[in-house]
Amino acid sequence: MIEPVERRSSERAWWLRTLVLPGSPFTTFAALRDDSPREAEARVEPILALALLAGIAGILLTRASGRLYDEALVDGSALVVAVLVFFLGCVYGAATYWIGGAALYMGLRGAGSKASFRRARHLLAFAAAPLVLGLLLVWPVRIAVYGSDNFRSGGADEGTGGFVFDLAFGVFAAWAAGLLVYGISVVERWSLVRSAVSLVLVVLGLVILTLAVLIPLSAS
Repeated sequence: MIEPVERRSSERAWWLRTLVLPGSPFTTFAALRDDSPREAEARVEPILALALLAGIAGILLTRASGRLYDEALVDGSALVVAVLVFFLGCVYGAATYWIGGAALYMGLRGAGSKASFRRARHLLAFAAAPLVLGLLLVWPVRIAVYGSDNFRSGGADEGTGGFVFDLAFGVFAAWAAGLLVYGISVVERWSLVRSAVSLVLVVLGLVILTLAVLIPLSAS
């Protein structure tokens, strides 16, 4: 019975670290240095929640989400819109977790890290916490103000008010980017400059990969 008790204790500790992450990021990122199988398994549930919720936040930022009510499939149903946002958000969150985690892993390795692919994915997920916070704080207010207009073209949200909400969420997105740099510096024990350089390598790698795919397609 000792092992299950210890496992539940570790899982509770990671949920607590997730909840306090916005106010005390050092505690959470320092704990990520332990990449043992037991600790990695203990943080799976909060990482899954962060990745999927951040994916939903990402989908809500796209232009496509602002035109969902224009689609024939939706047929004016708020329930269909909610299901689509949830489903697409989960797919987007999972894809970003794996593909973005791979890009982060390569960037970290290029900057001299010996981190595992798993820890890079987990680091990315925890750094997305501000996006989840923005989803919970900004979007309920936005929906209360504009309702279904958030998901149709030409709605009342297409103006100064909508811009203000976009700007508010942009603050959370910038926070997430800064938190990722800080998280790298804590986990790897690097300076902030070196951590930022590793992210530049990630961006360059993604650009090169995108060009490698798009150039042959455009030539065909």
